[in-house]
Amino acid sequence: MNQEITSSQSSSPTTQPPTDKVTIILFSGDLDKALAAFVIANGALAMDMQVTMFFAFWGLNVLRKPESGSVSKDLLAKMFGWMMPRGATKMRLSKMNFAGLGTAMMKHVMKKKNVHSLPQMVETARENGARLVACTMSMEVMGLKQSELLDGVELGGVATFLNEATQSKSTLFI
Repeated sequence: MNQEITSSQSSSPTTQPPTDKVTIILFSGDLDKALAAFVIANGALAMDMQVTMFFAFWGLNVLRKPESGSVSKDLLAKMFGWMMPRGATKMRLSKMNFAGLGTAMMKHVMKKKNVHSLPQMVETARENGARLVACTMSMEVMGLKQSELLDGVELGGVATFLNEATQSKSTLFI
């Protein structure tokens, strides 16, 4: 029976075999989770795999520029902007944060052990061809504009994510 299922799936014209591709959706805005996502992404890139990273909701904070510039927003969008960390350097740990002390300790230990910082990991991924896609629905809900994101970030919706995920050998939700 398993052979029948396998053969019928492989003959389907809409089913494509996975390629050497990894798709990661980063939903979390926590430093440790973003670090994990970029360690995996950079590892996959080092193995000559294609990498697409899709950023939704709090994960969008990784892609925010450190400075805001002048962007016209309504009150709720401004409030979201004030409450969310502005970029990879401002993110905090999900556990043991202790009013920022845990985050500072983690960054100190990473530097001491010659582990790249999150901004360095983001830049490495970009330089090595990772595709960074910001979720347009999440941006709309959270009041973010494309001009507030790092240059070169693509915009896409759930269909963009699903298209990449269905063609990938590995899909991760972080």
